[in-house]
Amino acid sequence: MSDSPVVVVGAGPVGLAAAAEAVDRGLPVLVLEQGANAGAAVAEWGHVRLFSRWGELVAPAARRLLERQGWRQPDPDVYPTGHEWAERYLRPLAAALGETVRFGTEVVGVTRRGRDRAVDAGRDSEPLVVHARTAQGESRLTARALIDASGTWGSPNPLGGDGLPAVGETAANDRITYRVPDLTDAAMAARYAGRHVVVAGSGHSALTALVTLAEQAERDPSTRITWLLRRDAVGAAFGGGEADQLPARGALGMRAQRAVEAGSIEVVRGFRTEAVERDPQGRLSLRASTGQVLEAVDEVVAVTGFRPELSWLSELRLALDTTLQAPVALAPLVDPNVHSCGTVYPHGAAELAHPEPGVFLTGMKSYGRAPTFLAMTGYEQVRSVVAALAGDRDSAERVELVLPETGVCGGAGLAAEPAAADDEGCCGSPAGSHAVSLSAPAAR
Repeated sequence: MSDSPVVVVGAGPVGLAAAAEAVDRGLPVLVLEQGANAGAAVAEWGHVRLFSRWGELVAPAARRLLERQGWRQPDPDVYPTGHEWAERYLRPLAAALGETVRFGTEVVGVTRRGRDRAVDAGRDSEPLVVHARTAQGESRLTARALIDASGTWGSPNPLGGDGLPAVGETAANDRITYRVPDLTDAAMAARYAGRHVVVAGSGHSALTALVTLAEQAERDPSTRITWLLRRDAVGAAFGGGEADQLPARGALGMRAQRAVEAGSIEVVRGFRTEAVERDPQGRLSLRASTGQVLEAVDEVVAVTGFRPELSWLSELRLALDTTLQAPVALAPLVDPNVHSCGTVYPHGAAELAHPEPGVFLTGMKSYGRAPTFLAMTGYEQVRSVVAALAGDRDSAERVELVLPETGVCGGAGLAAEPAAADDEGCCGSPAGSHAVSLSAPAAR
């Protein structure tokens, strides 16, 4: 397998960082990207400003590669939008990697050469085979290893409160969006202006949508905003405020809290959507499992998180946690049922490995259904993974991850009734460990 490349799936921030690490170590590498450009998913939320500064959004190996070609990093203290991140960093990085990156290439499956997942023999000696599809047809590529950095952007969670679409949700998809709307676009703004808009979700994407819509309501007071929470209490949904070590993230929560307290946003708690119905005027009614009904809804913004797409990995032997669908060694560190304060311990190749040799899920996808992630986490993950693939065990085990604290710790993150704020049993560091923090949605 020495002549086969490391195949990276996804030309987003983490996938390109993995490729830069491989180039830095002299490993053959090939990046396969379904979209037409680097950062294709980032561009879809490009109107959103990140919580992280430029200084936290450029991977070290990528910086070295770019600077050799004369690239200059933007002001490290500025917070870029997604569009700026893609245009000023991701696309130049893909250009610097050259033919290493192939666009318009969809990975539809990966297997071990000549073996399905039921066959034991040869799994540590035969190469992986990546099945890909382009406009020209299907192809097969052998790989010494697979780094899946495809993310979760294409698999948003549904509005339905039980993990599947609510009854009638699919039929109402003309009134439901699963992304933060771009109200800088005149046509999009007109869609929400003067309407009753429901925002479902309790993460940073939901807060971003609420703040954006509250600003719209200031311009057009006939706009009505309702915030649906599955929890019975707001709890720590507004974040850590001034205690947040990412100031932009803390400020977002405070802006959302002010809008709620000012009466611009109506909060409905304990609402788990079971059905979506249309009234004779074409407006929506949302029905909860408790029988509660929210009527006369014009638009729904369902920002309830994402989940990994695993179907194309079905012939590989993956060890995934049964709850989060994250690697089993990583899942206990990121489980929001336990760690609402966002603590996670340094992790790398050891925690991301699977029974299938040479296969790693990285980036947001490595967190499965856990809701929060920072780019710098993914950069450190792939640094460790590529070091392991290069045979540098010491570097692979030396995980150098320090993340900003959220300023929030309140017990079980997904419980209907959050634990008391002084209950720190979920968040204490193991003896000798350095606790670091999850802080923001995948793309932030």
